[in-house]
Amino acid sequence: MLKQYETVFILNPVLSQDQLNETVEKFKRILTEGGAKIVFENNWGLRKLAYPIQKKNTGFYYLIEFQAPGELIAKLEVEYKRDERVMRFLTTALDKHAVAYNEKKRKNAVTKAAETTNA
Repeated sequence: MLKQYETVFILNPVLSQDQLNETVEKFKRILTEGGAKIVFENNWGLRKLAYPIQKKNTGFYYLIEFQAPGELIAKLEVEYKRDERVMRFLTTALDKHAVAYNEKKRKNAVTKAAETTNA
């Protein structure tokens, strides 16, 4: 039985676009090779941090929502810790209410985007 998770990681703001893409692809590959199914991903872009991390005030945020076996999470987090480009990460298991909330949020975003293009 696969559980649903979401993981957010913050990458160093001095990385080039190619380095960012490469890092994101690396973590997506770890997930898919580990048997995960990626449900949704969202690049939040460069954001101000709540407090300085490694003397940096900004970071590139990236979110991936996925279904995976539980043992994959430990492997993913070890890879986060080994990668010096990752400043912070957080992986959370989603209960059925969080999954429903995320699906509803995505559906509303699609509807709003469609309304803006038609307006």
